Amino acid sequence: MFPQRLTDGYASFLHGRLERERARYEQLGQSGQHPEIMVIGCGDSRVAPETIFDAGPGEMFVVRNIANLVPPCETDVETSYHGTSAAIEFGVNALQVKHIVVLGHASCGGVAAFANNAAPLSKRDFIGKWMSQIAPVVERLGPPTDDRQSWIRQLEWAVVEYSLANLMTFPTVRERVEAGLLQLHGAYFGVATGVLFVRDTQSGEFKAYSE
Repeated sequence: MFPQRLTDGYASFLHGRLERERARYEQLGQSGQHPEIMVIGCGDSRVAPETIFDAGPGEMFVVRNIANLVPPCETDVETSYHGTSAAIEFGVNALQVKHIVVLGHASCGGVAAFANNAAPLSKRDFIGKWMSQIAPVVERLGPPTDDRQSWIRQLEWAVVEYSLANLMTFPTVRERVEAGLLQLHGAYFGVATGVLFVRDTQSGEFKAYSE
């Protein structure tokens, strides 16, 4: 049976937002999507980019995975499936977005699983294999300090920086960045506090948003 929560939610959407924004949905259906912003976020249910940035339909092209990771661009595309890379290819080459935001967050389960050497959830260990790519990030950060919570946050920020660096390994991303047609941004959301940290492109420091 279809989840009652979704049925109720759709009914609310149908008689609420859809009625208010019907013209916008019709326009999007006829002319297609033309978002200027792409967000690469985590699949965590607490960190929905559309909610955090109060975005309407058609405003953002969003891809979500475990721990908001961007793997490096690979030349061998025959033997693997590349969901995140495919989304980047579409966002940059087809939609020609002007901004890509890598959105990390506090209490990230994927980061914690790797940091704590958590047991696999299945024999295939998809999560473990996916998260193993941040091993060099952990090595550069160094061993946990006495303040483990602070160390975890530093790791979560470093994962955002890892993804930003890997975006530049995609030739079209690099070309458009160097041509001034695309900007890359890092951000971090505090789940419990609601505070958004934005990465300073010059210093690399994550600074709390201030109005």
